[in-house]
Amino acid sequence: MVTLRRIVMLAALLGCLGAHAAEEEEIDVAPAIAAAEQWLALIDQGRYGASWEEASPMFQEAMSRHRWETTLPGARDPLGMAIGRKMRQAHYTKALPNAPPGEYVVIQFDTRFEQRPLGTEIVTPMKVGDRWRVSGYIIR
Repeated sequence: MVTLRRIVMLAALLGCLGAHAAEEEEIDVAPAIAAAEQWLALIDQGRYGASWEEASPMFQEAMSRHRWETTLPGARDPLGMAIGRKMRQAHYTKALPNAPPGEYVVIQFDTRFEQRPLGTEIVTPMKVGDRWRVSGYIIR
């Protein structure tokens, strides 16, 4: 009887773990990736003000439009035009350091620039209502 009880408890535990794993696998990150790519297209075109407008409210609160438009060219322009970009990975999470709880997708792109053979861009869209909007951008 004790052995049967252990088997049932183990099966229940494995079933819960499987359900949790399946839940995480069902998160569709494609809309977040599409939002990131559309946002990066604005950056690629030098439309920094438009990229700020399309960013999340959290992004806009952290950096004024004027500061974004005057800071980003110093980081981006020396690299030259983006001539190729390939997504390396996308990771869904509900928690990021120094960010409020929410839904985020951290996306890494391997990007070739005219003046830099290979760089990494990290774009982090967050769910705002029913839309994904960029909340963070890093070039390495």
